[in-house]
Amino acid sequence: MSHYLNCLQKDKKLAAIIRHHTPFQLQRRKRIYLQLCNAIIGQQLSVKAAAAIKSRFLNLYTTIPEPIDIAQTSYEELRSIGLSHAKANYVHNVAEFALEQGMEYRQLKQMTDDEVIEYLTQIKGVGRWTVEMLLMFTLAREDVFPVDDLGIQQTIQLIYGLPEMPKTAMREKLTQIANRWKPYRTYACLHLWHWKDNPPNL
Repeated sequence: MSHYLNCLQKDKKLAAIIRHHTPFQLQRRKRIYLQLCNAIIGQQLSVKAAAAIKSRFLNLYTTIPEPIDIAQTSYEELRSIGLSHAKANYVHNVAEFALEQGMEYRQLKQMTDDEVIEYLTQIKGVGRWTVEMLLMFTLAREDVFPVDDLGIQQTIQLIYGLPEMPKTAMREKLTQIANRWKPYRTYACLHLWHWKDNPPNL
């Protein structure tokens, strides 16, 4: 049994979902700058469209690109693979930040989640949600709660029977519920996303 289950199953509503799933494991990924570029490329696109553009992006290079390679890729080349004007600039911003400020795992490992968010959202085009996804799926941080994620919001509202309320009040209520899952909120979110895409007959 995975190490986080006993904690999360104390919440009866979440436990009813978890019992339908196999436990999740977080995996750390290398090349943080590349994961951040991929996150930008995939924003507001379908999974299929994002995968196609990510493939074309990597095909611009003969090997896995380093920040210097991406920084030296022309704006026109990035636009030619299907990136919008803004995304082409944002990808350049990530590469230049990695070169100038650093984005190595050993560097970010020393930072708290909030410090990583503050550090990387200095990059124009990188918002809080994007860094939260990076914390979860690249840095394997176990206690991240992306309160502004629409899928998480909708699933918690459904499972916990929350009425409609103003945005600020809803964020506070969602955070209050999620605090029950500390220090394993990342795993709770994985189960919520999985349930949303594959809801069992409860």
